[in-house]
Amino acid sequence: MRLGTLAPSIAEMVRRIASQEVNCEEHVASKMERMPRMDRDVHAFLFVAKEEALAKAREIDEKARKGVKLGRLAGVSIAVKDSINVKSMPSTCGSKILEGFVPPYDATVVERVRAEDCIVFGKTNMDEFGMGNTTQASAYGPTRNPWDLERVPGGSSGGSAAAVAGSMTTLALGEDTGGSIRCPASFCSVFGLKPTYGAVSRYGVIPYANSFDQVGPIARRAEDLELLFDVIAGHDPRDMTSAKEERRKPKPLKGLKVAKVSEFFGSGIDAGVQRLVLDAAGKLAEMGAKVEETGIEALSSALAAYYIVAMAEASSNLSRYDGVRYGASLEKGSADWNAAFAKTRTACFGEEVKRRILLGTFVLSAGYYEAYYLKAQSARTLLRRGFERAFKKYDVLLGPTMPVLPPKVGEKVSPLEDYLIDVNTVPANLTGVPSVSIPVGFASGLPAGMQLMAPHFDEGTLFAAARAYEEATA
Repeated sequence: MRLGTLAPSIAEMVRRIASQEVNCEEHVASKMERMPRMDRDVHAFLFVAKEEALAKAREIDEKARKGVKLGRLAGVSIAVKDSINVKSMPSTCGSKILEGFVPPYDATVVERVRAEDCIVFGKTNMDEFGMGNTTQASAYGPTRNPWDLERVPGGSSGGSAAAVAGSMTTLALGEDTGGSIRCPASFCSVFGLKPTYGAVSRYGVIPYANSFDQVGPIARRAEDLELLFDVIAGHDPRDMTSAKEERRKPKPLKGLKVAKVSEFFGSGIDAGVQRLVLDAAGKLAEMGAKVEETGIEALSSALAAYYIVAMAEASSNLSRYDGVRYGASLEKGSADWNAAFAKTRTACFGEEVKRRILLGTFVLSAGYYEAYYLKAQSARTLLRRGFERAFKKYDVLLGPTMPVLPPKVGEKVSPLEDYLIDVNTVPANLTGVPSVSIPVGFASGLPAGMQLMAPHFDEGTLFAAARAYEEATA
């Protein structure tokens, strides 16, 4: 698939629309006309809001003609992951159990982009309930990578990343539980940010694992990524996990203390990915950063701890889909609740979701809670302390986003092999620190990304590094 050239920055596009150099309705109509052709093979979208998008474009044109000040995202198109509620648009979470559910309200992040005159183009495909790294575990069919249609786009926010990479939208919202923004950002050669836990409201987001989930931006430019984050970030009293803390003052790249984390370059990493990321680290050093190497011992238990806690939280969260209170029901009016409950969940949940519910229920059960769940939480605490020590010495930690290149669509891998893809991304979710994936080129013709992590609420330093690297490279 041939990808389009990089469009003007958001700031430039908003300026053109405000000055009426560009007619917003014509611009949106043109994109909407092309979208079916562009998405025919990729399948990034589950729902396209054509009429609503055109109506919003007409509203923006009217504002521009009257000289009314436009929002920071005026006329800019955005795709929204299907786990984030958008009023009057289906929210299925990629699952049959939520088929037909249309939320009556917008998530906070959607309210905030709408307030800045952004145009929601629709809802994007995802691994069911965010459980996967390929966007193949969707009840509505797989999404393909725009760079190579035989490859996966990553997951679970694969539809959002593919929509941006394929120039179907300028921006996208994803949700990251263990790497679900950064994985597809790496596989699709776009920028993706997992913000500090609590920096962005989760109100209106269908949960997978509450202590990990975080909404974040996806874009083709570092400056656009930062602008979208500025719009969606901030305290929300409707979200009990929403933080009130101020963001740290960003540090410039010159003199920035960067550490390559040795565990991120361990066994299993693709040689081409490793070369690209080490070259990128060398480029940061050429630009004035002080690049060294360090180790964080507790990383050895991060992946196991993450999956134990995440599956336990998923088991609890997904218990609400019982055929009575939420979601589909295959035995309406049945007098045998247990039989109806079992039939609905067996038929409407996919295999990976059922696997994680079973494992999560197991680790929370009597006799195993202490052996697994509590030990995993202890490992999480040790990892957090390890990161705190590392950030006393370094400003940023560096490694490959994904240890491998995008697998082929339909390629059979075991659940363990699939989980191992998350080995470099889950530490940021376990510790709550912000993490960005930056495109660093292609190995064997396939995209790869570099991951940078910073202390809590220091997204500014990540954006500064991403912009500097982007400007200094092709």
